Amino acid sequence: MDKALYLAMSGGVQTMNAQTIHANNLANVSTTGFRSDFEQARSMQVYGDYYPSRVYAMTENPATRYTQGDMIQTGRNLDVAVAGDGFITVYDESGQEAYTRAGDLQINAAGQLVTGRGLPVAGVDGPIFLPPFNSINITADGSISIVPQGGAENEVAVLNQIKLVNPDRQNLRKEEDGLIHSRDGQEFDPDPNVQLVSGFIEGSNVNAVEEMTHIMNLARRFEMNVKMMDTIRDNADSSARILQRSA
Repeated sequence: MDKALYLAMSGGVQTMNAQTIHANNLANVSTTGFRSDFEQARSMQVYGDYYPSRVYAMTENPATRYTQGDMIQTGRNLDVAVAGDGFITVYDESGQEAYTRAGDLQINAAGQLVTGRGLPVAGVDGPIFLPPFNSINITADGSISIVPQGGAENEVAVLNQIKLVNPDRQNLRKEEDGLIHSRDGQEFDPDPNVQLVSGFIEGSNVNAVEEMTHIMNLARRFEMNVKMMDTIRDNADSSARILQRSA
């Protein structure tokens, strides 16, 4: 009885964990540049002197979907979207390089170029700071040019270049901060083949219908595990009554 109960209990717990992954995907259906996550479950043996016959379910996040989301035109000069493969390099909260597809860029009070979440955007030589300007333009290769404040329209100055990378996806992982990181902790070199499209942002690549379908299927699976536990309890009660009568 205890083996079956453990199996049903662990299956229910891992089904809830799988629901968390898909619920997070669905919650970010409108998040700029969001990459949806996959989930899978597998059976794992419990190791130990007394548990060689115990098996439990384990849910894991094996990969992230890197397909491109919809391109949304905004006409805003600071909005950029990566065309095809590649990532914009930013600095995470610990100051380490991380990678994103979110190109809703802003200028903060210190004149620093940041993402919509406030993460500093990386240039070829570190963070990007801009002086006051009349207008700004970001070209396909990530170069940033401005017309300085008070300057003539033909006084264009190229100040920096956004670091664009296109690493091997096998060396990438998405962490809890929602950013893409390298698995080995190494920084990637700029890739001149990565191109930006100015005046656009990339939407999430989440398929809302697909995620809702997964959530409903997981809900039914959870109910099945609960019913299995109820059945095991009823069987245990019946066995106890039989033993009492025989005694």
